[in-house]
Amino acid sequence: MAEFGFTPGAVLPNGLGRTGVIHTPHGDIQTPAFIAVGTKATVKAVLPESVAGVGAQAVLANAYHLYLQPGSDLVDEAGGLGAFMNWPGPTFTDSGGFQVMSLGVGFKKVLAMDTAGLANDDVIAPGKNRLAHVDDEGVTFTSHLNGDQHRFTPEVSMRIQHQLGADIMFAFDECTTLMNTRGYQESSLERTQAWAVRCLAAHAELTAERADKPYQALFGVVQGAQYEDLRRKAARDLAELDVDGQRFDGFGIGGALEKENLGTIVSWVAEELPFDKPRHLLGISEPDDFFAAIAAGADTFDCVMPSRVARNAAIYTADGRYNVNTAKHRRSFLPLEEGCDCYTCTHYTRAYLHHLFKAKEMLAATLATIHNERFTVRLVDNIRDSIIEGRFEEFRDAYLGRFYSGRR
Repeated sequence: MAEFGFTPGAVLPNGLGRTGVIHTPHGDIQTPAFIAVGTKATVKAVLPESVAGVGAQAVLANAYHLYLQPGSDLVDEAGGLGAFMNWPGPTFTDSGGFQVMSLGVGFKKVLAMDTAGLANDDVIAPGKNRLAHVDDEGVTFTSHLNGDQHRFTPEVSMRIQHQLGADIMFAFDECTTLMNTRGYQESSLERTQAWAVRCLAAHAELTAERADKPYQALFGVVQGAQYEDLRRKAARDLAELDVDGQRFDGFGIGGALEKENLGTIVSWVAEELPFDKPRHLLGISEPDDFFAAIAAGADTFDCVMPSRVARNAAIYTADGRYNVNTAKHRRSFLPLEEGCDCYTCTHYTRAYLHHLFKAKEMLAATLATIHNERFTVRLVDNIRDSIIEGRFEEFRDAYLGRFYSGRR
């Protein structure tokens, strides 16, 4: 019996932004919600208990990386992702589709891409080698670990993700960049749609094969880059897709997006998707992006940025972002953010974090990550409360006005 569902809650006046509850075999997720990224079955530098302590409701891991190391079969033998990493709550896994882009062209996923004058299907980042080659049947990857070649298809991705055992999985897709030509975006969309059909068929077979396991929900991924007609078509096609009674349980919104058009693109997709299924926006974490995406109808989000920048001494606060390893904080005995309730801020000072970063101590990354993850989770929680209380726009304007005027 399927133990997955979504219950919409309060709705913004535009009819798109909302609160809700995602029901999974390992617990409920109150939405909107930020999903902490634990790429290799760990949120880098922190214990799973600390991830729970910052208020994270779920974690997302990377199917491609866990397939390479330690192997999805080993994770399956351990009892699934949650048991393997000692995380009792809901879990997500991506499909490997993002690696089609990141390993294929060497670019990190950036929302605010500057693509003026660029349109090249063979573009590749400077100093990078192409480690992923796409064809209509799937993708051939060259391992960044040892150079071995691996073949990913929709069926392979589904089996890997079933073995990982996450509550929510994503269909295998091709993640394009904003630099790809319109023609390539069109052919890529057809390819992703064909892969979606194969993913649903494989998912149904694996669910029946593993009937003793909790049901794993499968989300289709909407691509289409910056083109309204492609985004809307992709959303409609995925929403209507039915393969022998198997339909998508929710939807991901993928691909690189133009930051200034983020809300608009999400709204195109949300308008086409069924209201009673959850929508996950892959890869955002900046405050203005959260407000724009939530208002446009996105329910959950994931991004490595809070933990990644923390390891480089960048600290998020309600008054903007700053680097704690600069000279001005050497003798500052204030918490990282005054009024913050995280473990780091209630126990340590900026001076101590400054010292840890200068001394290159591992604890620096741990304490900074705890704070940044708490900041991000709390922000989305507060946005959820503002929707319930009918003060979303007031909260958004006040919060962003303070955050971007207080950059230090």
